[in-house]
Amino acid sequence: MDAQRILVVGGGIGGLTAAIALRAKGHEVDVIERDPDWSVYGVGIIQQSNVVRAMSALGLLDDYLSAGVGFDAVEIFLPDGTMIARVPSPRLVEGKPANVGIGRPALHKVLGDRTLASGATVRLGITADMIVDDGDGVDVRFSDATAERYDLVIGADGVYSQTRSALFPEAPQPQFTGQAVWRYNFPRPAGLDALQVYNGRTGVGLVPISSTLMYMYVTTPEPDNPRYPREGLAATMRGKLAETAPAIRALAEQIIDDEGVVYRPLEGLLVEGPWHKGRVVLLGDAIHATTPHLGQGAGMAIEDSLVLADELSRHDDLDTAFTAYRDRRFNRCAYIVRESLAICHGQIGRGPPVDNAKATHAMFEIVAQPI
Repeated sequence: MDAQRILVVGGGIGGLTAAIALRAKGHEVDVIERDPDWSVYGVGIIQQSNVVRAMSALGLLDDYLSAGVGFDAVEIFLPDGTMIARVPSPRLVEGKPANVGIGRPALHKVLGDRTLASGATVRLGITADMIVDDGDGVDVRFSDATAERYDLVIGADGVYSQTRSALFPEAPQPQFTGQAVWRYNFPRPAGLDALQVYNGRTGVGLVPISSTLMYMYVTTPEPDNPRYPREGLAATMRGKLAETAPAIRALAEQIIDDEGVVYRPLEGLLVEGPWHKGRVVLLGDAIHATTPHLGQGAGMAIEDSLVLADELSRHDDLDTAFTAYRDRRFNRCAYIVRESLAICHGQIGRGPPVDNAKATHAMFEIVAQPI
């Protein structure tokens, strides 16, 4: 397909990697982001070998690895703190780590800097108020009263995607799972060379994200989907860890800053029908939002970006390109959404318990496959 003029709605991980991949193929790209500060919350993210491979394909690998820390295994613990498995992770890029822990602000800077350097335009504090596809192009009216015409539009605007709602008003809405996640940063202890996962009704993970930092994630049953006040949030998080392993309870004593706690109810979404209509297509959480139990939400969005850019290059017809993109991505993304939800439901008693070691090993085998 010849160079297209493309609008990407959403300046997060999926939107920025889409912009980078599309600019590499010669397309003209505008990105809009509703947040005028273009900010992200200050904890970390786990990314596995398939993301390392994707970052290599995007030409970002050195900057990406410099901003985070690599590790090659996942350690699984019983609720009492007994380690029962160390699962090696497959390396997909020779000489590079299998997994990466990285601070979300650091990842955002790597992606944002490369998006701007690629020649894409980024407009902040802007939303698409009206998207009109007339078959020959897409007219977009923005919230600042400006308007532009594009060859195609990509909705990368997250789990509450306005683009999805406009495109597929009948599509399922995000569903609360009955569980939430808490996150907090800590100094990284000597010897932490793996993701450490503690099983139990309260699930806990420790993730290195730099030479000096790690973050803790905690998944807790929250059946009534409460909204906790910011004041006292650190004490609330500490309380959630009262019945965990001794090492985790000791760490919990360091959770003292309300502003440092990130709390998010966990929701899931999988659109099983088409991922596009006309000249508008969706990617990432806008079409397949997953819980974080397999650590693949961002990875799936990044892979979406590469595959979409690839299929646009392979085909002269947008409908054919978009259909091929969805066909390549659906089974992989559906696996991540469904298996992550199964782990979630097993933890809170809504389904059979899942063996995390086996689930992690199976996930590595799936994501190691070519995209």
